[in-house]
Amino acid sequence: MDTKHIKISDYSYPLPDERIAKFPLAQRDHSKLLLYRHGEVGEDIFYHLPNYLPKGALMIFNNTKVIQARIHFRKETGALIEVFLLEPADPTDYELMFQATSHCAWLCMVGNLKKWKEGPLKRDFEIKGHRLTLTATRRDMHNNSHWIDFDWDNEQVSFADILETVGELPIPPYLNRETQESDKTTYQTVYSKIKGSVAAPTAGLHFTDAVLNDLDAHGIDREELTLHVGAGTFKPVKSEMIEGHEMHTEYICVKRQTLEKLLKHSCRAIAVGTTSVRTLESLYYIGCRLAKNPEATEEELHIDQWEPYDTHPTLTPMEAIQEVLDYLVRNDLPALHTSTQIIIAPGYDYKIVKMLVTNFHQPQSTLLLLVSAFVHGDWRKIYDYALSHDFRFLSYGDSSLLIP
Repeated sequence: MDTKHIKISDYSYPLPDERIAKFPLAQRDHSKLLLYRHGEVGEDIFYHLPNYLPKGALMIFNNTKVIQARIHFRKETGALIEVFLLEPADPTDYELMFQATSHCAWLCMVGNLKKWKEGPLKRDFEIKGHRLTLTATRRDMHNNSHWIDFDWDNEQVSFADILETVGELPIPPYLNRETQESDKTTYQTVYSKIKGSVAAPTAGLHFTDAVLNDLDAHGIDREELTLHVGAGTFKPVKSEMIEGHEMHTEYICVKRQTLEKLLKHSCRAIAVGTTSVRTLESLYYIGCRLAKNPEATEEELHIDQWEPYDTHPTLTPMEAIQEVLDYLVRNDLPALHTSTQIIIAPGYDYKIVKMLVTNFHQPQSTLLLLVSAFVHGDWRKIYDYALSHDFRFLSYGDSSLLIP
């Protein structure tokens, strides 16, 4: 199959608004679980998930944490401007960014831009018992994003503190509602740790401590990695063929121990969510790059959108992951920090992911293409079942376990 010439219109299905879950269930792990196993479809309750996984398997979770990435400023004219943080620009390291005091810069989307023609925006508020003024100054465009400088007049206050005080959680636009206080809890996974995402890795929202403990009791090995989900995850495919769609770049971090665990499990993994999939599958191509250029920098290990389709590496997954681990050992690095733009669509040959836990995705989305590639084109059977059996869709919706 020529992946680049896939017509996105072939990946559409009717999704009535009433099937989109506007809020999560009161108990996360009581969502429905669709079971797709070797072409057969059935269902259960999510908290029974461990019963369907092979003992001794390795399950990989994305431990990213959603940040309160929307900041509103009101101009003296009364106009409301929304600044939506996309990715750190200065410093570019997420951890350093949240520790920054007095100044930092982000690449952002700006809502109501036509009302912000010139000059800085200011917002006064109280934090830690002190009055503070946050100033936003718009600089040049970078690709389709605005470079925004943030400055504030208190060196005791970090940018993380500011976001916790004035930022709003960016729930998905298709929910068509305002963010509520409850979203601060329900739109985070129970294992979220590393701040940086502007959208949740929603397949993980169904897990509770009880389910995680049950996985342990069933002998399932658990590991975590980090992919910071960008706003591009909601970006629709507008081109007729996917060749015309530009995937967004996402930043990944994989620890040395996770690579060692993958090797111990013969580089076979159960991925929780499409973000874990994109990270794990990118690792294979990173290893292939390192086999050719062992001295590459982490920036040079960025995986391009079409790399899996334009290159034909012959390394086994074990060889590729060993290359990445050797690279970390050689450079005395505890973890790999790089980025990926990978698009996974029909025609893709999965290297590492053997089972997938995921929600139900929007029509004509790259996430639906990823699922179709995983189940060898059998996605309609899954979605027809979900639509006809009262499953709830999208971020706050129900879950599925896919075993091709």
